Amino acid sequence: MDLSWESVLAWRLRRQLLEPAGRLDAPDIARRLCGVQAQVPSAAELAVAVRQKRPKRGEVDKALANRTLMRTWAMRGTLHLLHPADAGAYLSLLAAARTWEKGAWQRNFITTKQIAALADAVCEALEGAVLTREELTAAVVERTSDAGLVEHLTSGWSAVLKPLAWQGYLCNGPSEGNRVTFTRPDTWIAGWAGIPEADDAARTVIPAYLAAHGPAPMPAFDQWLTRGATPKATLRRWFADLGDDLATVDVEGRQCYALAAHVDEIAATKPSEVVRLLPAFDQYVLGPGTKDTSIVAAQRRPEVSRAAGWISPVMVAGGRVAGTWQVNEDAAEVVQFGEAGAVDGDGLSAEVARIGGILGRELRLSVQTA
Repeated sequence: MDLSWESVLAWRLRRQLLEPAGRLDAPDIARRLCGVQAQVPSAAELAVAVRQKRPKRGEVDKALANRTLMRTWAMRGTLHLLHPADAGAYLSLLAAARTWEKGAWQRNFITTKQIAALADAVCEALEGAVLTREELTAAVVERTSDAGLVEHLTSGWSAVLKPLAWQGYLCNGPSEGNRVTFTRPDTWIAGWAGIPEADDAARTVIPAYLAAHGPAPMPAFDQWLTRGATPKATLRRWFADLGDDLATVDVEGRQCYALAAHVDEIAATKPSEVVRLLPAFDQYVLGPGTKDTSIVAAQRRPEVSRAAGWISPVMVAGGRVAGTWQVNEDAAEVVQFGEAGAVDGDGLSAEVARIGGILGRELRLSVQTA
C-alpha cells in the first residue's frame, strides 16, 4: 500500500484527538497518546486540555489525586503521565534495555551492586508510605549505610531512581507544594497490574504506538521509547511477533509499519488544513521525533528541539509544524515559518481564542514570520 504524508498526518490528528477534539478524560487521553510527557506540569495539563471538547481545569491533578493516573519516569527517561492499566507494559520495555548495567552508566552513577541495594531499600521504605526526596534519601542511607548514595538521590536529574521506576519499584506520589514525593505503585495506584514480561509488553505497546503515531519505521519507535537503546535483534523480534496484525506500507518512499486494521482508513483520510497550537513537549511531535522531516523541516529543528532538551510549543498546520508560539502577558505570540506557506488566519484566530479559554484569559494574536 502506498500512502501520502498528507493522509498520514491528517489521520494522526484524528487519532490524537486534535481534529476534532474528543470527550475522553485525562487518563484515557494519556492512554490514547501512549503517555503524556510531564516534565513541565502545566504543559502536560494543556496537552490534555487541547484534546478535549470541554476541558476541565485541574483535571490532571484530580486524576493523580484519585490514583486513576500515574506520574513516573518512562519513555526516554522523562517524566510521563500514564494510564495505570498499561503503564507496566511501557516500563517493562524500558527496563528490558538494562541501561543501568552498562559500563558508561555505572562510571557516571553507581554500580550494579549499589543499585540492587538501593532497590531493596527503596522498596522497604516505600511500602505503604509516601516520602519526600529528603525522607527517602534518609531512609535509604539508614538501610544501606552507603552515604555515597546521597549525592545521587538528591540530584534533580534522579538518574539512579529511573531504573527503579522502570522495574515498578517506585513512582511519584502527590506533590507537597513544590516538593516531589515518591511511593510504590503496587501500594498506591488503582488498577496496578505489575510489570509484565517484555515480550508480552511489546504486544501491548507497539500496537498502541502505531495506533497513535503510525505509520512509522521501526527505528522511530525505538527512538521514542529508549533513544535507540533496545537491542536491534530484540526490536525485530517484537515486531515480527505481531505477525499479520502489522502491515508494511510505503509513505512517499519511506517503509513504515502500520496496524493492518488501520491501513484502509489511513488511505481514505483526506488532507487536513486545521491549525492547532500545541504545548511544549507535545506527543504529536515527540511520537515521531523532532528529526522526522515529515513533521519538522530539517532547518527548523533547532527552533523546535532546543537546548537542555526543551521542546518548544508549536503551531501545527496541515499536520506539519509551521511555527512556534508562546504566551507573553496578554498575547499569544506566534512565529510562523515562512516556508510553511499560507496558514488559515481565521483558523489561527479561533485557536488562540480556544487556548485563551483553556487558560482562563483573553489573548490577542501577534504573528511574525521567520
